[in-house]
Amino acid sequence: MSSLPLVQHRRIDVDGVEVFYRESVPTRPDAPVLLLLHGFPTASHQFRRLIDALGTHYRLIAPDYPGFGNTVAPPDFDYTFDRLADITEGFVERLGLTAFAMYIFDFGAPIGLRLATRHPDRITGLIIQNGNAYEAGLSEAAQGFIALRPDHEGDEDIVRGLLTLEGTRSQYETGVPDPTLLNPDAWTLDQHYLDLPGRKEAQVALAFDYKSNVARYPEWQSWLRKHTPPTLITWGANDPFFPEPGAHAYLADLPDADLHLFDTGHFALETHLPEIAPLIADFLERLT
Repeated sequence: MSSLPLVQHRRIDVDGVEVFYRESVPTRPDAPVLLLLHGFPTASHQFRRLIDALGTHYRLIAPDYPGFGNTVAPPDFDYTFDRLADITEGFVERLGLTAFAMYIFDFGAPIGLRLATRHPDRITGLIIQNGNAYEAGLSEAAQGFIALRPDHEGDEDIVRGLLTLEGTRSQYETGVPDPTLLNPDAWTLDQHYLDLPGRKEAQVALAFDYKSNVARYPEWQSWLRKHTPPTLITWGANDPFFPEPGAHAYLADLPDADLHLFDTGHFALETHLPEIAPLIADFLERLT
């Protein structure tokens, strides 16, 4: 039986935010570093099985953003994607990470791509899983959601409808042919965090700020064309928000990217970890 990694669970102060994170301790002193950037409405716990699968050989680091998981932010924290990127950037600097690959998923894409444009010299490669950076990758449902405005009557209620247990569960189940592969603990834990005081307000603010990410798509696409980082794309093709065209769109700027589509929904790791983990391991080995 292959050995399992030692995984440490730590907290670190970044600009007044108590950032919780998980980190594997690899057996190789020169192990490649992979920063795991989670999505909505989950947290770093979405990477637990991936860390167990690969953490012996690679240094996998997964923080919770402000407003998510076990991270604790001050009451007056400004929930925008720029601020989430600021805290993630500060987290990286506090850990002294100067060269690392990024796994960017869902919300992790706009956060990670902000980091990449700020510090292109630090990024050794990208693993992109249902993390969008192209308008072609926005479904009609996603476009409608992004168009919501805080000053429009009823729009906040639409956002809050997504923050219910039914809404959270649907994000896992939609597009998944075999629901027996889904662990219900995932959406149950997500909902626990969403129901903490102040968390729904944080998510409403981020929902209304999502349009700031779409505005930056041209900037991120330009960065990809200029720097052409080694890239692995693993994509749940049945994602109701970020459908398959969003995966193919990256090839216009990253023609050498390694693209793999899976017959599943938004949370591809939940159903296809046995197929995706070896792809990530091979990708990280090639980076070295």
